[in-house]
Amino acid sequence: MSPEHVETKGERTRERIRTAALRSFRENGYDATTIRKIAGELGMSVGATNYHFPSKNQLIQELYLDVQEAHRVAAEPLLDDQSRLIDRLRIVYSTGLDQLTPYHSHAGEFLAAAVSPRSPINPLSTDSAEALAIVEGLFTRAVDDAAASGLPDDIRSLLPRALVLTHLLLALFWVYDSSEGQQRTRRLLDRGLKLLATVLPMARLPILRGALKDTLALVNEVRA
Repeated sequence: MSPEHVETKGERTRERIRTAALRSFRENGYDATTIRKIAGELGMSVGATNYHFPSKNQLIQELYLDVQEAHRVAAEPLLDDQSRLIDRLRIVYSTGLDQLTPYHSHAGEFLAAAVSPRSPINPLSTDSAEALAIVEGLFTRAVDDAAASGLPDDIRSLLPRALVLTHLLLALFWVYDSSEGQQRTRRLLDRGLKLLATVLPMARLPILRGALKDTLALVNEVRA
């Protein structure tokens, strides 16, 4: 929004609805958050609320964007202070989990609503592309700006999209993690990064580079 832009009444109303919905998703979960409830909380009609957000799915996309924008704000300053590739990847994964933490008690509800491939709030759906692009941008920055990683260009170009998929799989594990503070998820991340630190240097070996490239390309097909 440019400095000269004057917010209209409609924009202010839309933002009020968005803010109320995000708070309700965080505090009450997916199932208990409805357009009718939001409208009642704001003293608006359901029709007026639907004018700005015709369905709850659109509000979920606002939630995705809000979470990933916070992810970017948390990760970028830390990336500026770290040059080692594995440490940079740890920052992106860890700050992503941090942003999910307030939603853990209701995470199963969100998963149940999003798990169908036909669901518009599936994280891999076209509707969710903008939020997922933020995550991919963070992984791309983590890989491209890492000092002395020694990764071949073809491996470097394929890696971020594959890392996005592992980020989603880690989040899925996190949904089911009932340990205190989801420490099992953090331990899984640590072990995975140690394994990655062992595997990635092999990309420099001609005999293994092709196999790793094919594996990453296959993972990217899952994202396609």
